[in-house]
Amino acid sequence: MQTNLATWARDTDVGNDADEILRRCVHCGFCLATCPTYQVLGNELDSPRGRIYLIKQVLEGAEVTSATQTHLDRCLTCRNCETTCPSGVEYGALVDIGRALVDERVERPLSQRLMRGTLRRLLTSRLFGPALRLGRLVKPLLPPVLRNKIPAQRPAGALPGNGRRHARQVLMPRGCVQPDMMPSIDAATLRVLDAVGIGVQDVPASGCCGAINFHLDAQEAALAQMRRNIDAWLPMLERENIEAIVINASGCGAMIREYAHHLRHDPDYAAKALKVVDKVRDISEVLAPYASQLKAAMTSLPDSVAFHPPCTLQHWQGLRGVNERLLSDLGFNLKPFTDSHLCCGSAGTYSVTQPELATQLRDRKLEAIDQVQPSCIVSSNIGCVTHLQSGTQTPVRHWIEVVDEALSRPGA
Repeated sequence: MQTNLATWARDTDVGNDADEILRRCVHCGFCLATCPTYQVLGNELDSPRGRIYLIKQVLEGAEVTSATQTHLDRCLTCRNCETTCPSGVEYGALVDIGRALVDERVERPLSQRLMRGTLRRLLTSRLFGPALRLGRLVKPLLPPVLRNKIPAQRPAGALPGNGRRHARQVLMPRGCVQPDMMPSIDAATLRVLDAVGIGVQDVPASGCCGAINFHLDAQEAALAQMRRNIDAWLPMLERENIEAIVINASGCGAMIREYAHHLRHDPDYAAKALKVVDKVRDISEVLAPYASQLKAAMTSLPDSVAFHPPCTLQHWQGLRGVNERLLSDLGFNLKPFTDSHLCCGSAGTYSVTQPELATQLRDRKLEAIDQVQPSCIVSSNIGCVTHLQSGTQTPVRHWIEVVDEALSRPGA
């Protein structure tokens, strides 16, 4: 795609990065077939190709309107288009640039500013836990968009003893909403890692990975969070012979794997970010070599399961099939379903900021899953688990919880 960047964009980091991505696009349209919002809305401006044109126009100096902002807002950032694209267009990086440029030029309505600001501050602060507990008390009184985000409380269960007794050690950051919303996921992860001889060290100084701020118009705040996490993790990686940073929420894993990209122009953190990214592992990658050992210790499993692969796992991190192979090796009766490559509509805070589209995508996903009639739906991201559960009576769990429950233990 030929470009003619506006004077303000030429010879800048943003302009150069965007220009390189734009020039790879050959207008083929393959991305339209795999874009969830295009399938629902049928408007090319709500497809990757259409949004690429909009961003190109912004960079070339065209007028920017609230309509431009709306079309970019509707993007789930699922990156299914990147998996499909034969030209290797880094659409996700381009839409990040486009959103930041448009947000600088178009002021959002007050209602949007309040909602986005509240989400950012609530979800990334210590207020989230108390707010969640209050929300559970008044759940029936809340509007559906908030009520659907409050999961049933699950007991975490007993935690293993001091993980430092194991020779092998990993870090497991727990700085997001998951410890409050579903502490059972982290607890199950600790127990399963303990069962294969891997100890887990917590990092109290770390916090949110930065994804929430980054996708809610606060990219600079997100970069600050990334730097703070690197400062907390890197000394432990170098000093204590930690072999990996283990992530059990694919949304967080996807963002952390992109720290080096987001900080590539930062002379103080670019090299540090590369070292951190090199150590990031999804929990499925860590446990895959131990499938036989775990299977030998497992008792009952659900009759059948449907694994919903989050977009942040399959398209962002390129780990399509890793979880499925592991679950099959563990003895799960997996039920494949159609359109598993498509987004469920959760997409971080998208299901709050774009509830109508998110609900349509959720219902399409659940309709496809219902066709195979699983006894349980499993996934690997808390956002997907919560979003899908809001639309079905079939239990939706993180797969690590199901594995943990199936492990037989002495005295259990």
